[in-house]
Amino acid sequence: MPSNDIRTVLPAAVPTLVVGAVGTAVSAVVAGGKGAIGGVVGTLVVVLFMGVGLVVLHRTAKSLPQLFQAMGLMLYVAQLLLLFVFLTMFKNTTLFDFKAFAFTLLAATITWITAQARSWMKAKILYVDPAAGQGGTPAKSGSSA
Repeated sequence: MPSNDIRTVLPAAVPTLVVGAVGTAVSAVVAGGKGAIGGVVGTLVVVLFMGVGLVVLHRTAKSLPQLFQAMGLMLYVAQLLLLFVFLTMFKNTTLFDFKAFAFTLLAATITWITAQARSWMKAKILYVDPAAGQGGTPAKSGSSA
């Protein structure tokens, strides 16, 4: 994974892992060992889905920048649908406490989305290409008449 992918995943992954650890601790106190397992599984599912999705989005933006916005929207819808599928698949499981899993998954998802939005708002992203002006002759703008 390139270093700039790491720089975009970490600001969202670290708060999510912290919230997941708190959710796991609360689940362990409330529901015991199965609650702790549910909290860990919920946190790992969110970090895995959202992290992979963010990396795929960045790779798409580099190769096909015209699809970035549509891909981002489609990716978030697909991620939320996959999380819903995971909730329905494990609804009647006996491997871990389902409520601990669901609440930790929800808290981790909200944390990831909030941290990612905050990271993008604080990022210093150039909207003008500074290298374009160094070519010698300025590019014409407007009509030539």
